[in-house]
This record gives sequence, C-alpha cells and structure tokens, in this order.
Amino acid sequence: MNEDAYSIDDLHGVYVVADGMGGHRNGEVASRLAVRSIREAFEGSGPGGGSWRPEKNSAEKSAKRIGAAIVAANQRVRDEVDRNPALQGMGTTVVALLVDGDEATIAHVGDSRAYLFRGRRLELLTSDHTWVNEQLHAGNLSEVQAQVHPFKSVVTRALGGEEQVDVEIRRVALEAGDLYVLCSDGLTTMVSEEEILSRLRQSATLDEACRELVQAANDNGGRDNVTVLLLSVE
Repeated sequence: MNEDAYSIDDLHGVYVVADGMGGHRNGEVASRLAVRSIREAFEGSGPGGGSWRPEKNSAEKSAKRIGAAIVAANQRVRDEVDRNPALQGMGTTVVALLVDGDEATIAHVGDSRAYLFRGRRLELLTSDHTWVNEQLHAGNLSEVQAQVHPFKSVVTRALGGEEQVDVEIRRVALEAGDLYVLCSDGLTTMVSEEEILSRLRQSATLDEACRELVQAANDNGGRDNVTVLLLSVE
C-alpha cells in the first residue's frame, strides 16, 4: 500500500508531495485528499479564489494563496473523518512549491522535505516538524543521537490532526540551472544527504535522478514508501 501522493501541475505552477499516516488504508486517503484539495485551490474549483497563473506575484500574495490551500486541505481531511469515523487518526504531511515568475514559495507541514540543488551543492529548504528535530534545535540531542533516535519519525505537525494547522512558508529566488527536490521521508530516512547530492551530481536527466534516488532508498532498506519529485529551472 502506497500512502504517499503527489501532484505535478505545470499550468498553475504548483507541485506537491504528501506522506499519509494512520494505518494501512487511512494514510492513503489522507494524502490523496490533501493533494487533490491543494490542486483544486489553484484550479479555482476549490476554496481560496479563482484560477492561479504562475506569473509574477508578490511574496505576500503567494504565501497567502498556498497557506490558504494547505489550511483548506487540513479541513478536507478532518471533514472526511467526520463523515467516516473508521478513518479516525489519519493525517498527512505535505510539502509544496508554488512558482510565480522568477521566484517560488515553499510551504510545508510535517517532515516531507524540499531541497535546492544549485552550483553542485545541496541545501535543505525546510525544517522537519518532528519531536527529534525540535529537541535537536533546543540543544537536548546531538546530531548523532537524532539520527538514531527511536522517535525520529514522530511528527509534531500534520494535516488532519488539529483544527488549526501552522504552515511554514519561505520564499526563494529561482535561477537557471536550479534543481528543486520535493520528497517524502521514505527517501531521507534511508538515504543520507551526501548520497542524495552524489546521485544528483551523477544523473544526466531528471528521470534518471528520480529513479536513482528511489532505488537508493530501496537498496538501503526501503522501509517506507518513497516519493521524489524534481523540478528543473531552465
């Protein structure tokens, strides 16, 4: 059962990866509901305004639109639980990239990540909403302890868990040659950032890079579903 979901919407310039939680079937429902809801928000068929175009928009306008889309997705997941109590406890992480002109807005909730591969270097653009990451930043755990801690996959934010969701948002300038990576933690718990960087450097095409990264996660144990989405700026 694949509890991950993703969306590639070039028309509206919005790209999403979600990682569902809550058991065999529930996680699959949550991630797909969230991805669909976010996509509809930019198509104009969901709440949040009319259809979106990936032209030059202000940072404030873009942040407001992607934030509202994720908040609406949170409510969609909660509404589904109200309709079907058997889905109680389901939720999903989400990471999204919204292109507008020569900039992009990145938004996330949970531990699905966004990276930037630029100048043959890899930069993490998101900060995991997990108990272990919070303890690491508070100085209560070392890097080594965090990597092997039994609670490292325990998320502190997710869609569907609470009525209010805190969406973390940042703005980045796009440059020709940039490669943006959106992924579920099925990649990052199995493959180190050094190996991710090495695979990106060696791959000749986006398709090859995606396949190499998924294969690396499976070769290293593959204990979770793996989703990798790459966006190249030409």
